[in-house]
Amino acid sequence: MEEKRLTRDFFTVDALELSRRLIGKIMVHETPLGKVRGIITETEAYMGVADKGSHTYGGRRTERTEPMFHIGGTSYVYFIYGMYNCVNVTAGAEGIPMASLIRMVEPADEESKGVMERLRMEDMQKRRAARGKQKQEKTAVPAAVRKHLADGPGKLCIAMHITKADNDVDMAVSRKLYLTEGITVEEDRILRGKRIGIDYAEEAADYLWRFTLT
Repeated sequence: MEEKRLTRDFFTVDALELSRRLIGKIMVHETPLGKVRGIITETEAYMGVADKGSHTYGGRRTERTEPMFHIGGTSYVYFIYGMYNCVNVTAGAEGIPMASLIRMVEPADEESKGVMERLRMEDMQKRRAARGKQKQEKTAVPAAVRKHLADGPGKLCIAMHITKADNDVDMAVSRKLYLTEGITVEEDRILRGKRIGIDYAEEAADYLWRFTLT
């Protein structure tokens, strides 16, 4: 059965509302190993020019941040620590730079779980090779990988094969990277907390703009 995709109207709200709405929705990506579907379980809102935690604080508009200024439903993929990609979904109207960072997903089905595990293992082998370490002969997926398959923005992008090639994609129309309706989530299952890794953002570091499925 065709999955019900999220349409433009879903995304044209502010980033706080979008971040809450995204909990329980499914992100879908076509990877070299097949389609992978992840249930979104944690997000963070970045509210744009007035938000000291946002890449667009003060109206900063660069080649890197340009996708944040695009219509709600656009992907914003950026590279951090020289190691990992992070994926965001823009919110609101064209020209208003808000976005929701997708921090965690869980496999939506067994097929997706298998693809995620293979992608994580391939990435681990590549990183070991880059450090000059021998390739491990063991083929079993380590327990730590199974337990923490996509529970962070970097691991999520590896597990779903989301790269800079997926930056600035209109997820409301794309056939490769998009969002669909997922599981029903009651409001009392959504926990609000502080955003992670933005200690530099002064008072904005204390805003309860992270949403987690409990």
